Amino acid sequence: MLKSIAIDRNEVLKHYKTIAVDTHKGIQGHALLIGGSYGKMGAVCLSSKAALKTGCGLVTAFVPKCGYEILQIAIPEVMVLTDAKKRCISNINFDFQPNAIGIGPGMGQDEVTQKTFLKLLRTNKSPLVIDADALNILSKNKAWFLLLPARTILTPHPKELERLIGEWNSEEEKFEKTISFSLQYNVIVVMKGVPTHIVDGETIYKNTTGNPALATAGSGDVLTGIITSLLAQSYEAVQAAILGVYLHGLTADIAVPKTGFQSFIASDIISHIGEAFLSLE
Repeated sequence: MLKSIAIDRNEVLKHYKTIAVDTHKGIQGHALLIGGSYGKMGAVCLSSKAALKTGCGLVTAFVPKCGYEILQIAIPEVMVLTDAKKRCISNINFDFQPNAIGIGPGMGQDEVTQKTFLKLLRTNKSPLVIDADALNILSKNKAWFLLLPARTILTPHPKELERLIGEWNSEEEKFEKTISFSLQYNVIVVMKGVPTHIVDGETIYKNTTGNPALATAGSGDVLTGIITSLLAQSYEAVQAAILGVYLHGLTADIAVPKTGFQSFIASDIISHIGEAFLSLE
């Protein structure tokens, strides 16, 4: 099996930066989360709230019109921009330069959504985290891989990974294909699973935190928010991925003695991010 670097507390402390005493929200990063569609606004709510709870100074969500009240009421700290269309995203438009963009949670794969995603890939200048439906849209349009900015972070679960790189017959083949994909397009692949691995070219990191409680709806949306937030706070892409998966898993390790496995939900990840950070101090 290929050699991997363990993502444990020692590894994470090499990358973790404490918050400066004289900081302010204007220099703590501005993250943009793009996603949501009719009936799936919860995903982008989870991502946005996770981004705030991970230390981002400002978070803006770009959602279809039907998500406006939902976001404003659910998370008053998040700013909201809306699409012209009511039920899905058709024209991604914003008037600021985000420090990082996370795209995909709950977004759907409507044809107009695919077209505006392509437009974003052609014009975007910000570091990018791609998840969920945005990954599925990419898989349908493999020529678009060439438009990904260098060091883009992709966060596929096993089925999404298979759509990106094709089928594999063994663990070894899965890693070989992911490594060559990462090298070919200069991207970082967060292979969600048990355990989660990060593939950065020929370097593989293996997460040591987390447990079965994380196998719950919305868990991946929270991870997208966490990683996007760290990227917006000027962490390098691979550092954001390493710290993100570690903290995400650690929340479940901290919470499960109190919640049990069955009743742990994605919102519990968000409510335990603070304790996960405190364990690094």
